[in-house]
Amino acid sequence: MFKIKSILIPVFCLAMLMTCGLAHAQQAQDSIIISLDSAIKIALEESNTIKIADLTIKKTGYAKKGAYSAIYPNISISGNYQRTLKKQKVVFNGNEFEMGTWNNVNAGLNASMPLINAQVWQSLKLSALDVELAVEQARSSKISKVTQVKQAFYAVLLAQQVFDVYKTVYENAAKNLERTEYNYNAGKTSEYEYLRAQVNVKNAEPNLFSSSAAIDLAIWQLKAVMGIDLETKIGVEGTIDQYKSDMMSYKLSGDNINLENNTTLAQLELQSKQLERTIKMTKYQHIPTLAATFSYSYIAMGDDFNFNWNPYSVAGLSLNIPIFNGMATRNSVRQYKASQDILKLNIEDTKRNLNVALKNYDNQMVTSMKNYAAAESTVEMAQKSYDIAEKMYELGKATLLELNDAQLALVQAQLVMSQAVYSFMITKASVEELVGNEYNSEK
Repeated sequence: MFKIKSILIPVFCLAMLMTCGLAHAQQAQDSIIISLDSAIKIALEESNTIKIADLTIKKTGYAKKGAYSAIYPNISISGNYQRTLKKQKVVFNGNEFEMGTWNNVNAGLNASMPLINAQVWQSLKLSALDVELAVEQARSSKISKVTQVKQAFYAVLLAQQVFDVYKTVYENAAKNLERTEYNYNAGKTSEYEYLRAQVNVKNAEPNLFSSSAAIDLAIWQLKAVMGIDLETKIGVEGTIDQYKSDMMSYKLSGDNINLENNTTLAQLELQSKQLERTIKMTKYQHIPTLAATFSYSYIAMGDDFNFNWNPYSVAGLSLNIPIFNGMATRNSVRQYKASQDILKLNIEDTKRNLNVALKNYDNQMVTSMKNYAAAESTVEMAQKSYDIAEKMYELGKATLLELNDAQLALVQAQLVMSQAVYSFMITKASVEELVGNEYNSEK
């Protein structure tokens, strides 16, 4: 029975490694390997979120151009035909007379143009602010998209690092099983040690499978964030450890970071300007308006269609002086001022929350750096400890339990190191989004 196992178990372990390792190797070979910069550029070009933001800017620009129509002359051509069904009669000295003609035609050109209208000019300025707000919202979408891509990209790198660690654990467990099996068959170790070595291999399998599946899920998430077809085969370039230098060279922000470029605050400030402009526009409803009008018409009347056309033209000024509208303007101004006060309070709260978030991010980054420093020294010691335990186990001076304990300590330290770098980088990306740093495509 044990002889059969001695043949099947190593073969099974080898098959396991080939299944997971070759699957990812084949995937990498068939995939398009992209860097972080490439992933960001693709997302900024392909993401529907960015496309929607750009279309919003274009739509708002058209609305601004449309608002300018209010200051241009309004020209129209009109025509009117009337057929008299029953003529009007008048009585004079007891006699009845019919008045009018059976056919009446009127065609002409009409034009009007505002000369004095303060509301129109304020409306144009308000439309310009609408465009600025749309541009800022688009900037916000791009900054947020860059952050999402970075964090998704780092997640793939971490998943790959975790897989490599658990793959090493599985390989070590398989190697120890093979060594233990040899010693067991030679009568140099107990059946308990041999069974424990088999259990270690079995215990390493779930982590190997789950870490392999985590890579696939992380890549799918990255593709979704990039806005590309989920069936596209991609791989990522680099490792999570390569960002160690970014972490070690990072200078903590403290109180020297300003939030002037924060997109949330920028949008709130633009909304405040919009309210201020709206209040002015509403107040200007009290100001008289003056418009110039012009009309040139041809009029024809007759009982048949053999008309004689007579020209008729007028030009004039139209003055409108508002006197009373039930205090609607006054109440509208009060409403907008109340909204303005609410917005000011929201801006204050937003600034406080942003500063709290910055402080929290700083603390997280400090913690990540400290965790990495502690794990780095631990990994070095744990590696030496494992190497010693492995050598002693080969010489029969250490048990498999001691070897497992040494490997567990090593694995935990390695995972803490990778997790620390990952946590630092995703927090750094969040800080860059918070302060409003824009992605430089020329890098």
